[in-house]
Amino acid sequence: MVDGIELWWRENQGRMDGIKQLVVNMDNGPECSGHRSQFLRRMVDFADREQLDVRLIYYPPYHSKYNGIERYWGGLERSWNGHLLDTVEDAIMRASQFVWRTAKTTSTLLQGVYQKGVKLGGSEKKELEKRLSRSAELPWWDITIQPLVVN
Repeated sequence: MVDGIELWWRENQGRMDGIKQLVVNMDNGPECSGHRSQFLRRMVDFADREQLDVRLIYYPPYHSKYNGIERYWGGLERSWNGHLLDTVEDAIMRASQFVWRTAKTTSTLLQGVYQKGVKLGGSEKKELEKRLSRSAELPWWDITIQPLVVN
């Protein structure tokens, strides 16, 4: 997921000149939840590298009706209903042609091999937590990451 955010940022950075905070609405899935240390570590690295405040706002569990991505995904699934998606290229091509409420999809295959089960140890996790500002009311659903200042 972080690779996708980084790709989007690079592709759109020209029109984001002067932006100091990026707010990312998250779907609270298991891959990117506020409990996932590897995901959060990569987001901290991204915030540092790009010198951005990154705020992760998670939709509450079982509230997909409020999540625009879930509604978009439902429309995409209906659009390819009956089509045989037997190759990655077919799936990307069909997805890239989908338009929902005037929003056109961008589809990119991210090439990479990701190891499963990569976790941070106890001391690493404690250091990571020092970089996360968790909301007092919603500590797992509202997280702000401020970049380390580069001299």
